Amino acid sequence: MALVFVYGTLLRGERNHALLGRASFGGEGRTLPAFELAHMGAYPALVAGGRVAVSGEVWDVDAATLASIDELEEVPTLYQRKRIPLEDGRVVETYLMPSESTTGARRIESGDWKRRAD
Repeated sequence: MALVFVYGTLLRGERNHALLGRASFGGEGRTLPAFELAHMGAYPALVAGGRVAVSGEVWDVDAATLASIDELEEVPTLYQRKRIPLEDGRVVETYLMPSESTTGARRIESGDWKRRAD
């Protein structure tokens, strides 16, 4: 089992949430204020090196679910799965996109995908 921090289309109510069908909800979470959330059109990208605390959810997933998420996120081509600490001290897996892949993308200043203005 692995704790995974999701912040975009895997959130409850979002289009890819069904992939977490076998996972256990671990609560809300926020990153440390060390990221940017880029609006990539239909999905967001978490980018290291900013000053925003990004909101999301923590899910306890099995190996098969983690592999499915990796496939969705096109690891390691599009995203890279990394371990990061959350502001509450939990260390989780999450998906980061290299900053050069988000050049020109609008930033979501709130750090909250659900509160974005499309």
